[in-house]
Amino acid sequence: MGMERRLKILSMSDETTAMETETAIKAAFASSDMKQIDQHFGAAESFVVYSIDAREHHLLEAIQFARLEMDGNEDKLGAKIAALEGCDVVYCEAVGASAVSQLRAKGIQPMKVGSGTSVSSLIRDLQGELRDGPSAWLARTLAGRAPERNRRFDAMEAEGWSE
Repeated sequence: MGMERRLKILSMSDETTAMETETAIKAAFASSDMKQIDQHFGAAESFVVYSIDAREHHLLEAIQFARLEMDGNEDKLGAKIAALEGCDVVYCEAVGASAVSQLRAKGIQPMKVGSGTSVSSLIRDLQGELRDGPSAWLARTLAGRAPERNRRFDAMEAEGWSE
């Protein structure tokens, strides 16, 4: 089971490239209409992916999958997780334990939200966190991007201290 269609935005304006890359989040949303969360991760037929920073957001791609039978199709997760490679978070209305562990292993935070939650409100919430202070998962994601920053004290300690 693979992707059926993938629309990827390739030409980016100067505004898009000016996004704060250090704090930009790549977020996927399980949505059939690109406006609201309305799909379970494993059964999702489509995802919309945005790049989001504290001030702006940009559509990166829309991904569609063929319709699948739910029972007996254990292969459905692999293709979806592979399609979301590079994402920091995926929002869906439900997600199973197996998908959660596979997503986290790839560095993708699964987030369960109520059916009908608007994509635009989730984007605004993420932007608020990036401006005002991130939640625990978002702080870990951002810290993981710059491990050398976290190691600066290790270098100082290795030099030794003299009083």
